[in-house]
Amino acid sequence: MSHFVDSYKLKVVKQIQLSDRQKKIVDIVKSSGPITGEQIADQLGLTRATLRPDLAILTMSGILEARPRVGYYYKEDTSQSTLLAETFKKLRVKDIKSVPVVVTENISIYDAIVTMFIEDVGTLIVVKEGGILAGVVSRKDLLKTCLGRIDLNKTPVSVVMTRMPNIITVTGEDTVLTAAKKMVEHEIDALPVVKVFVNEDGEESLEVVGRITKTNITGVFLELGEKL
Repeated sequence: MSHFVDSYKLKVVKQIQLSDRQKKIVDIVKSSGPITGEQIADQLGLTRATLRPDLAILTMSGILEARPRVGYYYKEDTSQSTLLAETFKKLRVKDIKSVPVVVTENISIYDAIVTMFIEDVGTLIVVKEGGILAGVVSRKDLLKTCLGRIDLNKTPVSVVMTRMPNIITVTGEDTVLTAAKKMVEHEIDALPVVKVFVNEDGEESLEVVGRITKTNITGVFLELGEKL
């Protein structure tokens, strides 16, 4: 996930229109700081006087900070929470989605329970031929069936699954923040990631291309927090 953090910081640098040399200075300080102005000049093959205006811009902008008898270092402390929030907002579902665990409509409830146990997931995505979204069945849905008197081996999962238009979905281009909001709002643990598919008759369907879960999102927070 570090590439998301690095790309966002690069955008910040571009927004304040730093020169190529100033960007090189930032990279040097990030990797070698604290470092003196003379040492930076040596690495760039320039004089300290030549770099003085660049270092002044970088310190005034808050990107670098200078300490007497210590040198320059990359200033991260005051912007960590903002950077984390902004980076998270820019992440897309397609960047963190995982492989969907799918079953067909005619699979028995018993086999669905076994699949859920083996795959260690809380939600199964039910698909038609061609991977078209047909429904979603949760751990709670299957638990309810076990409390009844139906034959789990003979009853298809389609009997208990949630169907459209009651299925909450996201696309790969949706932000992770949008997915998180939908999970919280609808009190669900996972969402199918879909792509709109139009057949030869012009009928629109949703093709399942992945899933995003609370675990995926928690992993993003953890990794971003460790990298910032």
